Amino acid sequence: MPNHLTNGSLLQPQWPAPAHVRAFQSTRVGGVSISPFDSLNLGGHVGDSPEAVRVNRDRLFPAEDGIKPVWLQQVHGVEVLDIDAPHATPVADAAVSRVAGNACLVMTADCLPVLFCNRQGTVVAAAHAGWRGLCDGILEKTVGAMNCAPSDVLAWFGPAIGPSAFEVGEEVREAFLQQDSQHGSQAEAAFAPAKARGKWLGNLFWLARQRLASVGVNAVYGGEACTFSQPDQFFSYRRDGQTGRMVSAIWLE
Repeated sequence: MPNHLTNGSLLQPQWPAPAHVRAFQSTRVGGVSISPFDSLNLGGHVGDSPEAVRVNRDRLFPAEDGIKPVWLQQVHGVEVLDIDAPHATPVADAAVSRVAGNACLVMTADCLPVLFCNRQGTVVAAAHAGWRGLCDGILEKTVGAMNCAPSDVLAWFGPAIGPSAFEVGEEVREAFLQQDSQHGSQAEAAFAPAKARGKWLGNLFWLARQRLASVGVNAVYGGEACTFSQPDQFFSYRRDGQTGRMVSAIWLE
């Protein structure tokens, strides 16, 4: 595991993954970036010092550890990148790997990060699920790219904006309801009326669980941490605007 960070900088997923499947979730703690990116910002596209981002990334993945992280250029789409195959610019919102040492990463600051492995420990994946990607099927496409029985897939939800803070307009709710007839996800239950007229409080964790269940993935863990309500631990774009990014990482040892 990365060994250049202080205790409390990284969270370990609590799930029954095989021992040789390694994974972590970064927090905002333990880096060198200054405000408003303080301190463990991993995003090179948010206005932070490139040198600070390099140092932070090196703390996560020291060269001597031999781990090869692939930093995606996320676009809120549904592309899944096989990071074991030759690739140019890694424009994608999910990654999959079957080769030891190749680390699948996604960056978030309110969107839902989802880590995957199979029970045999032969394939791992990571997906970035903002509401657009989630609605369009990024999780289903990631499971499909793993090319294994959905009943063998384990999924872990990292920190994301929680249902008490994720206020959205009617268009977001309608987008999921329109998909609902196709997926049988009972999306209506994921939205509660907000105080503001025409606004809703959306539950990304609920929606993601239903989408995974629709393709046969029912072994789902995590999903308790809200980025918006824990400013000392997590970055939140909705809360702060200009801010850093956390990373969710998984690889085979």
